[in-house]
Amino acid sequence: MSEEKLTFKKKFLFGLSAFPDQLTYQIFQFLIFTFYFTVVKIPLTLMIITYVIWGIWNAVNDPMLGALSERTKHRGKWGKRKLYLLISIIPLCAMVVLMFYVPFNTSDKMLEFIYFLTTIVIFEFFYTMFDVNVNAIFPEMFPNEKKRASANLFIKGLTVVALILSSLIPMIFISDYVPADAEIPLAKSEYFMMAIVVAVFTLIISIPFLLKGIVEKVEMTEDFEKRPSFFQSMKITLTNKTFVKFVVANTAVWYCFSILPMIIPIYAEFVIGGSLFEGGGSLIVGIALMLAFIIAALVMPIHKKLGFKYGMRKAFMITLVTWICTLFPFLFITGEAFQVAFVLLIALQGFPLSGALFYVDILHADVIDEDAVKFGVKRSASYYGINAFIHRISIILVILTIGFMFGNIGWDKQFDPLPSDEFLVILGLKAIMVIFPTIALVIGLLAMRSYGLHGERLEHIREDVKKIRA
Repeated sequence: MSEEKLTFKKKFLFGLSAFPDQLTYQIFQFLIFTFYFTVVKIPLTLMIITYVIWGIWNAVNDPMLGALSERTKHRGKWGKRKLYLLISIIPLCAMVVLMFYVPFNTSDKMLEFIYFLTTIVIFEFFYTMFDVNVNAIFPEMFPNEKKRASANLFIKGLTVVALILSSLIPMIFISDYVPADAEIPLAKSEYFMMAIVVAVFTLIISIPFLLKGIVEKVEMTEDFEKRPSFFQSMKITLTNKTFVKFVVANTAVWYCFSILPMIIPIYAEFVIGGSLFEGGGSLIVGIALMLAFIIAALVMPIHKKLGFKYGMRKAFMITLVTWICTLFPFLFITGEAFQVAFVLLIALQGFPLSGALFYVDILHADVIDEDAVKFGVKRSASYYGINAFIHRISIILVILTIGFMFGNIGWDKQFDPLPSDEFLVILGLKAIMVIFPTIALVIGLLAMRSYGLHGERLEHIREDVKKIRA
């Protein structure tokens, strides 16, 4: 496979996987908290309980699905990873719809709480089944850094398109992300219609990827027999110091990916305010996010050049420093006079967003290559399964952050569109927008500083991988 020419068609068709992988999850991250907290009005305590249970579920679900993929034998035209992609796609799309359809309205919100928990757990099961397997295919289809970087331009370019759609589609269908009480019935129908459109689009665009975009190498019986058991695989993966350092940095990145879009609609209304941002300013917030994603797409080739010039690790660290610098101006803007500045600052997030998206997959593939050299078999799904679980931990950290801050600004019981202490609300939202993401990014920088898989060590691994494939 390493000798095969990497065609535009191959890169593009595989890149279409970004839509089911990223569009569905970005909608989940961007809107699910806002929907259930400000529209369905589940109390904050129950929201936190939901996410904690969801996180415990992921502790079992994500590594289990990764190990299951590894222990599945290649099944002819159904492949090894492709089988799970085919199984998961329709339920995944269905759950996108059901998450935004709440068929009842009770006073104590217990039914809504149970429904919320049930739908996100089922959604997570099928999303992880898709995500783990599509990511496991990446280092197997694209076996060296040059091919990975080339393919990643398409994958991440189409990922950015998916991210643009994740802000454009809600902007079209939802008039107010954070509606007044009288507008809640309308908001529920708008969120539901948005979810239907996302699900149908995702299903349609997944078809060419699933039919023509997957090329799996047939796994020989002797290679399959080398694969460790579930618990052995978990132990090997979690004791890999290089992987743990990478995962700490990746968790920091995903913490920022999760908390920023989740808080932006509420931040826009209560910190910036003005006529443009009433009700969360769905139109203007959507435009700001689209600008960020367009910039992310345009600067992706710059990150590719930086990666080859300085190495992927160092370029990734430069990206994290840049991200901190682009967040700090949010501390100094308050009030409707800064509406345009707010939009421009959101758009500037596109540069670090692009870099973070580009580098992490290549760095992760290097970790998997080193493991394959050491143990004689590539265990991509096991690593992506553990990484997926730790990624979900970042969302739990986000919810705990929001829960802690909301509890200190008067929203501990329920969202209040008319807070009693506006200054305290503004301080709390600024901390969520800037201080906590900055702390996370500094932790990510420290992890990557001690990350040892670069320079001569990485070159030796690449030479060993070539020998194995020869």
